[in-house]
Amino acid sequence: MEYLFLALALGLALCFEFVNGFHDTANAVATVIYTHTLKPNIAVVWSGAWNLIGVLTSTGAVAFGIIALLPVELVINVGSSAGFAMVFALLISAIMWNLGTWYLGLPASSSHTLIGSIMGVGLANSMLSAGHVFGEGVNWSKAQEVFTSLLVSPIVGFTCAALLLILAKILIKRPELYRAPEDGKTPPVWIRALLILTCTGVSFAHGSNDGQKGMGLIMLILVGILPGMFALNLNTDAAAIAQLAATSNSAITVLQQQVSGTSLNNQSATDELSNFLKPISEANDKTFAALVAESRIIKDKLANKTSFQQLSKNELSSLRTDMYLVAGTITKLYKQEKLTDRTRQVLTTYKTQLDRVTKFIPNWVKFAVAIALGLGTMIGWKRIVVTVGEKIGKDHLTYAQGASAELVAMTTIGAADYFGLPVSTTHVLSSGVAGTMAANHSGLQMDTLRNLLLAWVLTLPICVLLGSATYAGGLYLVLNVLGLK
Repeated sequence: MEYLFLALALGLALCFEFVNGFHDTANAVATVIYTHTLKPNIAVVWSGAWNLIGVLTSTGAVAFGIIALLPVELVINVGSSAGFAMVFALLISAIMWNLGTWYLGLPASSSHTLIGSIMGVGLANSMLSAGHVFGEGVNWSKAQEVFTSLLVSPIVGFTCAALLLILAKILIKRPELYRAPEDGKTPPVWIRALLILTCTGVSFAHGSNDGQKGMGLIMLILVGILPGMFALNLNTDAAAIAQLAATSNSAITVLQQQVSGTSLNNQSATDELSNFLKPISEANDKTFAALVAESRIIKDKLANKTSFQQLSKNELSSLRTDMYLVAGTITKLYKQEKLTDRTRQVLTTYKTQLDRVTKFIPNWVKFAVAIALGLGTMIGWKRIVVTVGEKIGKDHLTYAQGASAELVAMTTIGAADYFGLPVSTTHVLSSGVAGTMAANHSGLQMDTLRNLLLAWVLTLPICVLLGSATYAGGLYLVLNVLGLK
């Protein structure tokens, strides 16, 4: 049964990335296809290759930033019935909305879609789980960071692309750069080189940011179903394990200085940290006592171990939970400014070492995601390319406008990737095109902009509802029909 769930869940995760290719990846090839710089099949293969490079060189920060939005009890129990329902709900609701907006030719945001689905699952989980307060299933502080990046990035795209086009007109006196493409006619060689360069940059940046969202969900699936293989990085060497055990001991020493005699047993410590990681919780003496207890558990489990393969499947799963709770607690203590300078220094090293063994993504997962993105782009690119090239402005897109929008998009996405924030390639690029149209006095097609704005506004609430409904339905299915616990 578990392998059936694995196949279904991985298939859905790759389907999400495949449909993501219809939307976000199609934006990367929009200008080179529309301007006849590259033939569609060549453009898609070229873009796919750079998406792959972007995915392979990504840090994983965005992937695990998405996971941080999920309710903590579902993340640490992802192999349970509720965990399975969560994964299926996220993917099904996101795929449904992405397909619908693609069919209408609207460049909607896959990032927005997935985040709305995650919020829906969190809210439904808080409603359906005993002892929960409505709304506590959403990590609101992390959601605020994500919302800010999703809100600011289109404004940056519009403004910066407009300013870049104006600057280009001042500095580059080449009339051919500011002409719309002619049917069947390729642009001059230097313009083609410029547009291929910007397409390459957007594709790389998109792979390094958007591609990570699917990777994070795939890792969640693998950890839940095959913890013996994916709960921790089995390639961690003996020296790194010994170093982590030693750092755990150092963390215990400095944390005990902030504990006033309180002590907790193992289960109480796990429950305390799980509750602390809920959005409205504040740190207290019990939090530090629980952190000491969990760190001691980690130290003891690592004692005399030279490889994680020496641990059983259940031990690996349990150890991952301990590490996840400790790392998450340290992050939240930073934000609440509850740590002394000395404690912060030790815990920073501690969290870094914990992340190395829990936040890893195998190369085969990266390849699978990149291939799914590329295949999706090959099939679904045309609707989005036509919208970007012809339906945003009243005049057709010029070479300079396309290059300006893509230069801004690749820079914005790259910056967001550095800070571990998910942004929408769709929003940044389409708003950049709109900005160049405004700067060029080309006029804007208000019907298209109205539809884009409507899709932007409706994506979040609709995906929250879809995520909630599919989670509730999925939970009923696995509990009552499939009989899982």
